[in-house]
Amino acid sequence: MPTTILRIALVVLLLLPSAAALAAPPAASSSSPTVLVHKTPTCGCCGRWVERLQRDGFTVIVQDSDDLSPIKRRLAIPPGMASCHTAEVAGYFIEGHVPVSDIRRLLRERPALKGLLLPGMPAGSPGMEMPDGRVDTYTVQAMGEDGTITEFSTHAP
Repeated sequence: MPTTILRIALVVLLLLPSAAALAAPPAASSSSPTVLVHKTPTCGCCGRWVERLQRDGFTVIVQDSDDLSPIKRRLAIPPGMASCHTAEVAGYFIEGHVPVSDIRRLLRERPALKGLLLPGMPAGSPGMEMPDGRVDTYTVQAMGEDGTITEFSTHAP
């Protein structure tokens, strides 16, 4: 009897890590760095954008602030390119409702950029989904180390 119990315990200990891996949600992994999101405490669309990041496996730390201008200045985000929230991930900034696919591409390719910008709050962008399903065409911009702005991607309905 004690031998049987020891065998069962050994099997459970050997299988436990595999079972835990299968049951784990696709949350944060070593391939998904932590994203620090600066937003105002009352912004619902920013909260929805954070939820999109989390669903896609990112660990997200939210830092609420009533004044985001010091963060935008520190990161050298041009005033005309600002949006309602600013994120930092792996040495880059992400300004606005940038799609997760663009963030993944940025992290995969690691170009010499300061970050990505999606000015304003385009309808249908992540976190800005419209009840009627409307999606505007919008362009995510890349900001180079020298401050130049170029097109990174375009999203259309």
